Amino acid sequence: MTIPASPAGGNRVRIRPDAGQFWAGAVATAVVSALVALVGILICRWTLGIPILAPAGDGAWGSAHTGEYALVAAGVALAAAALEYLLMLGTPQPGMFFGWIIGLATLVAVVYPFSTGAPVAQKAATAIVDLAIGIAIGTLLAATAARAVRREVMPPPGQAYDPDRYDHPPTRPVDYNPSRTRGY
Repeated sequence: MTIPASPAGGNRVRIRPDAGQFWAGAVATAVVSALVALVGILICRWTLGIPILAPAGDGAWGSAHTGEYALVAAGVALAAAALEYLLMLGTPQPGMFFGWIIGLATLVAVVYPFSTGAPVAQKAATAIVDLAIGIAIGTLLAATAARAVRREVMPPPGQAYDPDRYDHPPTRPVDYNPSRTRGY
């Protein structure tokens, strides 16, 4: 019977997120999502003259101000980052689950404006801005999570660390490049 070789040579591989790198990327994603919201509102309101689900006198988002909408976009990005971090800690294939959750949440944000009684142009403008924010959050956080993953090679279960057998202690991170790993 032939047993396929494991990528770690029979050793266990533990996957852990690099918290510092991940949260730095999450904060950068929040800044980008706030700027996407700001640019979307500026294009819709000032360039195209289409209010974002609000009459012209009510501000950019109903009775809310443009700054509040941008801050909400940043808050949503940080909440999505917290969700992705938790998924990375405890689920198999966290990227797949995160992709589905972000995709469906973005779909809700895009479809919701069409349930209001606003003119079609306002509904469409709001949906497009929400779509752009959702795409920015989803793609940037997925890339951040992929880069912030560390794989640690551990001895097989029940075997103590043997310095003659391993090049490094079991807690030292192994350089991981996802483009060189097949199947992961």
